[in-house]
Amino acid sequence: MPLYEHVFLARQDLSQSQVDALAATATEIVEQNEGKVTKTETWGLKSLAYKIDRNRKAHFVMLNIEAPGSVVAELERQTRINEDVLRYMTIRVDEHEEGPSAMMRKNDRDRKRRSDREDRD
Repeated sequence: MPLYEHVFLARQDLSQSQVDALAATATEIVEQNEGKVTKTETWGLKSLAYKIDRNRKAHFVMLNIEAPGSVVAELERQTRINEDVLRYMTIRVDEHEEGPSAMMRKNDRDRKRRSDREDRD
């Protein structure tokens, strides 16, 4: 079965529970159409390089999906309709990355640096 990574950006004014609900809805769409979501990562609220619909920040979420192309087409159709999603991108990959993604490793590295700096002060 083909493997995909689906990343979407949600509006900055949503709460974390609303963002989690968006991820759950996407997972539900995939699973209702005989697909499988193997991993969901919430990367948090991050600054954007430029404003999108008057938003300077967005909640980033990534889903690893195992599903046929028709399921991904339906997921993208539903995502396009949702007003809370600013942007989305789905990429077909040869294999899913094991463990945390590069963005999650970067967050952990940044947290560690901050705590090291605070310990020195």
